[in-house]
Amino acid sequence: MASVASTASAACGRAGCDGEIDGDGYCTECGLARTTAAVPVPAPRAAPAVGGPCGRPDCPGEIDGDGFCTECGLAPATTAGTATAPAPASTASASSPRTSSPRTSSGRSVSVRGSRSGTGASGRRGNLGAGLVTVPPVPTADPSKAVLTDPQVPENRRFCSRCDHPVGREKNGVPGRPEGFCTKCGTPYSFTPKLVRGDLVGGQYEVMGCLAHGGLGWIYLAVDRRVNDRWVVLKGLLDSGDEDALAVAIAERRFLAEVDHPNIVRIINFVEHPDARTAAADGYIVMEYVGGKSLKDIAAERRTPDGRRAPLPVEQAVAYALEALPALGHLHARGLVYCDFKPDNVIQSDDTLKLIDLGAVRRHDDDGPIYGTVGYQAPEIATDGPSPASDLYTVGRTLAVLTLDFPGWTDRRRHELPGPDEAELLARHESFHRFLLRATDPDPARRFASAEEMAGQLTGVLREVLSLQDGRPRPAVSTLFGPELRVVDPEFGEQPTDARAAALALPAPLVDPADPNAGFLSALPAADPAEALTALRAAGADSPELRLRVVRAYLELADDDTAGQALAALETEHPGDWRVVWYRGLAALAAGRAEAAAEAFDAVYDAFPGEAAPKLALAVCAELLDDTGRAAAHYGLVGGADRSFVGAAFGLARVRLRAGDRPGAVAALESVPESSTHHTAARIGAVRARLRGRAATEALAAELADSSAQLAALALDARRRAELAAEVLETALDWVLAGAAGKPATLTVLGHPAAERELRLALEHSYRVLARLTDRAEKRIEWVERANRARPRTWV
Repeated sequence: MASVASTASAACGRAGCDGEIDGDGYCTECGLARTTAAVPVPAPRAAPAVGGPCGRPDCPGEIDGDGFCTECGLAPATTAGTATAPAPASTASASSPRTSSPRTSSGRSVSVRGSRSGTGASGRRGNLGAGLVTVPPVPTADPSKAVLTDPQVPENRRFCSRCDHPVGREKNGVPGRPEGFCTKCGTPYSFTPKLVRGDLVGGQYEVMGCLAHGGLGWIYLAVDRRVNDRWVVLKGLLDSGDEDALAVAIAERRFLAEVDHPNIVRIINFVEHPDARTAAADGYIVMEYVGGKSLKDIAAERRTPDGRRAPLPVEQAVAYALEALPALGHLHARGLVYCDFKPDNVIQSDDTLKLIDLGAVRRHDDDGPIYGTVGYQAPEIATDGPSPASDLYTVGRTLAVLTLDFPGWTDRRRHELPGPDEAELLARHESFHRFLLRATDPDPARRFASAEEMAGQLTGVLREVLSLQDGRPRPAVSTLFGPELRVVDPEFGEQPTDARAAALALPAPLVDPADPNAGFLSALPAADPAEALTALRAAGADSPELRLRVVRAYLELADDDTAGQALAALETEHPGDWRVVWYRGLAALAAGRAEAAAEAFDAVYDAFPGEAAPKLALAVCAELLDDTGRAAAHYGLVGGADRSFVGAAFGLARVRLRAGDRPGAVAALESVPESSTHHTAARIGAVRARLRGRAATEALAAELADSSAQLAALALDARRRAELAAEVLETALDWVLAGAAGKPATLTVLGHPAAERELRLALEHSYRVLARLTDRAEKRIEWVERANRARPRTWV
């Protein structure tokens, strides 16, 4: 790397440029490196013999008529000397002949200093899919096979760089000119590649041909003759008359020292090369070669049987976005915005993903030209310019384009999304739909606050999507909410759900570590709410988190009026704070106003579609509003993705039982893992769900057998075992007295034959055990009377 310390404050030295060389070694005006009298470049090589061997190890190819190997596509391996090249103005000629052998040039090479910021190891590989999704790898093809045989810009993509008027178009059957002048404003245009195979750019990079063309320039494949013949990419300008494009290319070079991330294409160098027609020095970015396919090409390969484009699987598209978001976050942390995120600019190679084409990258406060793509670009770009929020918008639009089939997304619906009634995917995955809505909200302030936050919520959505697909939970620790505080009705009693108990059982928002009272609140014991209020009032400094904890204490004391007043004051000072909105919902739910609570929790769900807590809260509200379908859907989402939310399993069982789905209720309760402290309670609930409310005339043999086996396997104290045994035996006795429909001859219930006398004796025993264990006289009398009634009658 060349030292630049001695160039600081020196004159640029270029004709017509009065800039000075900055501390990084580049001109403050034109952005280029300081001129030098001569640069060592490889000396010209003798023209290779046609049909001769390539000369590279393990390459059996021969040299073709153009002087390149038929197998590897490279020039023959020779040892080149060095020569001193004069300044470009004195040697470059528009009429210089192009020969079959690589030309030496008068280009200058500017070294770029890498900045290892420690944001990620450049060698990181195999993270595509976030450990949740297996994305098919894309093999890296032979780079030489990617060279275009006839590089042209299609006529329908030719526009004037100054006035955007169509240029170079067919007229009266005559093909349009790739070079000329705009008929509207007179600006010259050229869409012809400036480099051809064999050109040696910067005295180092041998051009193999064009790879592609885009909005900012031609992209060439080249070989680095100074570094192990590695493949590199040169990016030039599409239109030589485009001053804005030139400024972008120079700006791209100026960001090189700041951009170093494993998911962003690595910039190697910035070089100049004389235009063969004008003798003017053109700049080129030298980038690492990234093989594989763009996301656009990957998506285009998916087709329906009738030939239409088939969207990517949502989990695959989400995996791509999760890999790209840290790269955007890396740029944002350095005051840069990418501006033009879209499937075309993201390449998958093997199992890695890289953002390519940094031509549109700019600083947040840059007033230069803005580049983007219709259909992906945020609506505020024209008035407010780009920002991290507009970058995140493009990620949301990219996800929508990759996963949905909605015509008009580049014109009439360029700022709209289809609804669940139009897109079955959005109807099936509500959280994904809400994620897209927030990511592409017309108001930048309502979008995700950062790439990190967006990635966190998208990961939560992905876990939910995958769990819905295969039924396997994929739990994760939330960074916003704690765990459930308790479980409502853990033994599946017969009382209706208590709204206040359900509200206070919901996960609580985690304390903001930046809050002045964070340490105090984290050490505050889960004491009686009155004692907690006393401790909170004694706290030294006021803060939002302290006041939220006070609100909760009043709700636990059932002092809804005082809680509402405290919450209203807090909301006035912190409007829009999601924690305040959450507590507003909590207060409404505790007061029995489930509909108002649902509105608040719905807003939190919109903001954090990857979180379980708002979905659990909405499920409770729907249950209280007797909307069993919506309650079951939300309970299922939460419990399906993370079985540690035991309240979701109990809630799902309640609403399924209410809807008549007894097997579904039992399955929900039996999904509670053995590691849970509520495992036994869930099994007790499963026994009750099987039998409670059953008609004695139903076929209950299987349910009685399963309940007996489950009860026998539970580790219960004597009182709870006797209570549950009594419930099972009561059902069994009623069933036998009603005729025991479908009873097998060998059926036993809790070890007793399913016959009237044996069941009465067992039931009598359970009642007397309960009478002996109770410490209340009136209850003891009740159990004894039940035992006497259950005892088999004797005729003496």
